[in-house]
Amino acid sequence: MPRKLFKLNVVSVRLVKDAPVYSDIKIMDPQSAAIVIGDLLCEMDREVLAVVNLKSDNTPINCHLASIGSLNQAMAEPRELFKASILSNAASIILVHNHPSGNLEPSKADTRLTDRMIRLTSMLGIPLLDHIIVGGDNSRYFSFKEKQMMANPGILYSSNYEALQFESMMAAEVREVKGKAR
Repeated sequence: MPRKLFKLNVVSVRLVKDAPVYSDIKIMDPQSAAIVIGDLLCEMDREVLAVVNLKSDNTPINCHLASIGSLNQAMAEPRELFKASILSNAASIILVHNHPSGNLEPSKADTRLTDRMIRLTSMLGIPLLDHIIVGGDNSRYFSFKEKQMMANPGILYSSNYEALQFESMMAAEVREVKGKAR
């Protein structure tokens, strides 16, 4: 019986530049981050989540509008947030999003996203420096870093594979129940 051949498409991923946001400001603190991207986001009538990709000296490489949401939420998974950062060879990132209502208090979803991103950026080696919320006329902002809500974890690596502890079974593992594999 002849083998059936299948077609495997070859794809490439490229970084495409859009219209620039002009700034000669190095992002050294939350206020400068709010100035660089906050003016643009404060003009939006819905929540927008942006990732500012930075060089080693905190000079912005680019800004990626990762999620354009609704009036009071913008949903984003880490895979969308990291795309441009990896392609841009970013040394670190800052998340900036707006609250069109002008209320700068972070939501539970904002806090969960920040916590998740801190853990993931640490594993990727592209640290999350801050998550900033802007709103209203951009004269005010909320910075997770300034509020000391960002504790970047240290990662410890084991040199003994037998000492590794996993929270759940891996896909290739088999659980044994009363002498029978399951």
